[in-house]
Amino acid sequence: MDSMRRTPATLTALFAALLLVIAPVATARANMLFGDKLTLRDENKMGREFDQIIRSRMAMVGDTYITDYVDHIVARVVTGKRPMPYQVKSAVIANPLLNAFAIPGGFIYVFTGLIQAVETESQLAGVIAHELAHVSQRHVVSRIEKQKRVTVLSTAGMLAGLLLGAVTGGDTGTKAGQAIMVGSAGAGAAAMLQYSQEDEREADHVGLNSMVKAGYNPSGMPETFEIMMKNRWFDSGSEMPSYLSTHPGLADRISYLQDRIQRMPPEFLERHEDPTLLKKIQCLVRSKMSPANTALAYWDDKPKSDYTPMDYVGRGNALMRLKKMEEARAAFETALSKAGDDPLVAREAGIYYFTVGAPDRAVGLLQKAAIHNKRDALALFYLARLQAEGKQFTQAIANMRKVETLVPEDWEVHHHLGMILGASGDHFGGNLHLGFASAYSMNLEKARRHQRQAGELAQTETQKQELKELSDLIEERAKAKK
Repeated sequence: MDSMRRTPATLTALFAALLLVIAPVATARANMLFGDKLTLRDENKMGREFDQIIRSRMAMVGDTYITDYVDHIVARVVTGKRPMPYQVKSAVIANPLLNAFAIPGGFIYVFTGLIQAVETESQLAGVIAHELAHVSQRHVVSRIEKQKRVTVLSTAGMLAGLLLGAVTGGDTGTKAGQAIMVGSAGAGAAAMLQYSQEDEREADHVGLNSMVKAGYNPSGMPETFEIMMKNRWFDSGSEMPSYLSTHPGLADRISYLQDRIQRMPPEFLERHEDPTLLKKIQCLVRSKMSPANTALAYWDDKPKSDYTPMDYVGRGNALMRLKKMEEARAAFETALSKAGDDPLVAREAGIYYFTVGAPDRAVGLLQKAAIHNKRDALALFYLARLQAEGKQFTQAIANMRKVETLVPEDWEVHHHLGMILGASGDHFGGNLHLGFASAYSMNLEKARRHQRQAGELAQTETQKQELKELSDLIEERAKAKK
């Protein structure tokens, strides 16, 4: 469950992922039309629909060590803004590109490639502050309102087409995706809306102010844009625009930001931060979500004298992915000898020993990690599986339900919870959660089969309500799949 669902999609669009799914209406027969002005309720509805589509199509990170870290930064940036009209929700997408994007309704998504590329937390906060400023200043919404009458009827189909082009890659895949978008819009055509220079300047201004109020070093914002300029990762085989093309004038904006920052009180530029947690998060991202050979090459090139305990963990993860289990064992044991009390080191070593079939060694390490961090979904996930293998169903169910609460849309969590419940004799619960697992992994035929089987066993009002929640999810995902 490190990265939910499938292999990370090669999506190269940032803001275009939102913009391409908003099309002007070409027929008066649309079923769902907004008026000239979008209300907050309209924006929240749009945001929820986009969120469902994105989660059904992309690889979402489920490791709470990573997602909690990003959520903390987002929450901190929000405290530096005037009261937001939305409850901001963050998610992390397992994708190597240097991207982040936000959508109306207060949903923000950060790519693992961006997390990996920054050098300080302030740099990551800078992009987040900029993206949230686009939302708070209603740059997208104002453009939608100019269409006078807009629909989200075909949103799911158009986004599916966008993702098809991005995932397939190349000219053929992109054109196929565009064809689906046009077809799903009926007689309409997708509108390519891009941020204007004025939008960007305002987002820079508002975002920088929120960074300062939140206590971050304002230099982080232009520094991240400089990293993006340096790493010009245009995909020549795709027609999808990159962050640099959807956010125009980056070079001029860097100069503007640097000029503003130079006039700020010196103490703002002297703000320092502890990079320890960021480095740990980057180690997890590199060792688990970048190509295994690339990750191992990074640690092969790094002098051993510079290794931290987490470097040994990262090396161990890369070796484990390459099936070099004995070398991985040596790396994890070295990490434990240097920082055995670190709950993250213990967790990663525990996962290794679970994988190689050493439950007695794994259980103590996973318990240590779960005790120190009660929100460590991965530690609880593997601990629950070990307990289930030992027929300790009561403990296993309790721990897997904790994981479900922490990562409610991870199909693997629901799959294992369903298997554990079924093995314990709870056949309704088993089918129910296997149905949720199938729905979240977009195997809707299998989800409906488990739904029927659970329906035959449902007796209490609580069970019937849970069954309705599964039915609603299946219908939502069916719409997202169109």
